[in-house]
Amino acid sequence: MSSNALNPTTSIQTGNPELDMKMGGGLPRASLTLIEGTSGAGKSVLTQQIMSGALHSGLSCTLFTSENTVKSLMVQMQSIDMNVLDYLLLRRLRVYPIALMRLGKNAPDMLLRAMHNEIKRDLLIVDSFTSAISHGVNGSRTLGFFETCKRLAGEGVTIIVTLHAGAIGNDFMSPIRSMCDANLVLRSSQDGQRLIKTLEVVKIRGASSSTGSIVGFEVEPGWGMRVIPISKARG
Repeated sequence: MSSNALNPTTSIQTGNPELDMKMGGGLPRASLTLIEGTSGAGKSVLTQQIMSGALHSGLSCTLFTSENTVKSLMVQMQSIDMNVLDYLLLRRLRVYPIALMRLGKNAPDMLLRAMHNEIKRDLLIVDSFTSAISHGVNGSRTLGFFETCKRLAGEGVTIIVTLHAGAIGNDFMSPIRSMCDANLVLRSSQDGQRLIKTLEVVKIRGASSSTGSIVGFEVEPGWGMRVIPISKARG
């Protein structure tokens, strides 16, 4: 592991040693992380891995999800060996399904109000903000949402937001990426009969040596995320 890698008191680790090593030791606390990726690239699985690691290390977490119900999330995570039901029952984990597409242009403000109510939690995750953009929220309002998230991170909470970068123009994506403390990009491509998934660590504050590293991974039932060599990922 790099000498610049963050230690557990200043970072949130996934609980997957290989993945944490590739991410320079984990995500910095009191930070804003942007996870980009197309549909099916693994954004939800990565956030679930991070959330599981945070909970197992004693942190509290709140997930705002437009991708799952509480029940489907528990079933999905248990199927890949990330059982967090006990944390849900103990209220260390809170899950709020939120239909952002139905909120239209009000989605950012209503989501931010809900996040403010959870400000004392260690980790807040929004998976995903894409549906809000697709239903009435333009680039400037999306930029404003991230600016407010950045201020909340300055108050000590760690925030992760997933987003399909293609949903808004690069004129807005560039400043969003710049203000985030960490930027992870997930990609998937078809190679014959095989689906190749990769994670690019574009940047992580305090772990600059990991910038640009690309990780191949698979998601296996009963195992979760498994890091594999890029050469193997590409066959």
